[in-house]
Amino acid sequence: MKYLSLTLVIALLWGCGSGSEQADTAGKATVKVRGVTDNEIVLGNHTDLSGPVAIWGVGATNGARLRFDRANDEGGIHGRKIRFIVEDTQYQVPRSIQAVNKLINRDNIFAMVLGLGTPMNNALMTTQFDSNVPNLFPISGARSMVEPLHPMKFTQRGIYYDEMRAAVKYFVQEKGKKAVCAIYQDTDYGQEILEGVEDQLESMGMAIAGVSAHKPTESEFTAAILRLRKAECDLVLMGTVHRDTILVLETARKMGWEGVAWVGNNAAYGQVIADQKSGEGYYAFVHIAKLYADDEMTPEVRAWWDEYVERYGVEPDLPAMEGYRAADLVVTALHGAGRELTVASLLGAVEGISEYHDIFGYRVSFSASKHSGATESVLSQVQNGRWVKLEQSIGY
Repeated sequence: MKYLSLTLVIALLWGCGSGSEQADTAGKATVKVRGVTDNEIVLGNHTDLSGPVAIWGVGATNGARLRFDRANDEGGIHGRKIRFIVEDTQYQVPRSIQAVNKLINRDNIFAMVLGLGTPMNNALMTTQFDSNVPNLFPISGARSMVEPLHPMKFTQRGIYYDEMRAAVKYFVQEKGKKAVCAIYQDTDYGQEILEGVEDQLESMGMAIAGVSAHKPTESEFTAAILRLRKAECDLVLMGTVHRDTILVLETARKMGWEGVAWVGNNAAYGQVIADQKSGEGYYAFVHIAKLYADDEMTPEVRAWWDEYVERYGVEPDLPAMEGYRAADLVVTALHGAGRELTVASLLGAVEGISEYHDIFGYRVSFSASKHSGATESVLSQVQNGRWVKLEQSIGY
């Protein structure tokens, strides 16, 4: 009860900005709800459309627009259409701050959806919450997206820390790996990876054999690979994204270093890695496995796939799947919140999504005490230029 009361208090205290007037629970007063009018709900997004991780920003935005547009075509949510405003930050914190200031103060958004990047979200959430703007389903697997528990934080993703702990346990116990190492970006994101590896090893009575940290812009990894090779690593957990993942794997291949399991996560899982010769055999722990055009699909998924290709001229990748599911969760919550839409009713509706199954075959669940929706990790590997799902429902 205390938790629900906190949600209501925050919403009532901060409900402001351009929006519709709503009666309170006693019917004695009205508050203006930011980003909600009689005819419209305004949602915002800060993402990367032209920078180093645009593959995530573009795909997720396209997937979300597909679902929001469908909802609008079907008459909207309780008579209101969704307006989705997207700002390109090029994966830069200063640009993200500018974008969110615009979204909150000029566009008067009701909620932030699919905000991209761990450093960006960490820098922005306080400002959002001070303005009563929830942070829904960010493209980040950092623990800070849901910890500490906060009424306005929700994620549909797997948590990097949990994925790394699951990876260490699986490869040590199931594959017999003994010398566990980590290579990671020297950022908030990379630190999450390192902590997950170290904590799982400690719980198993083991110590990390070697580490290497680098800047996100680093392009030369010879020294790093030499350092890890000297440590005789047979398992390397990677706190990298697409570009540095490829460079690390290419460096190891050119040096002829074999017999190592290279394991990443959601942030380093994409077809661009599978397309590289050096990506062959690379593993990733993710919350949704990539689909291919020739995969067997349900009629609903095939219809979604064909609609995406027709609209955007490219096949959907994992970011498109994640963006579509995030938007579907938002639509589900907005329907559940009712016509008298407030921040409190929205948050309560998200918490009420207790047994959601997406069209791709995965389950997501929330509650008042659980704002991290993913319930399992999927282990995938690059085989012959394709991602192949090996195991599902892996934990630690």
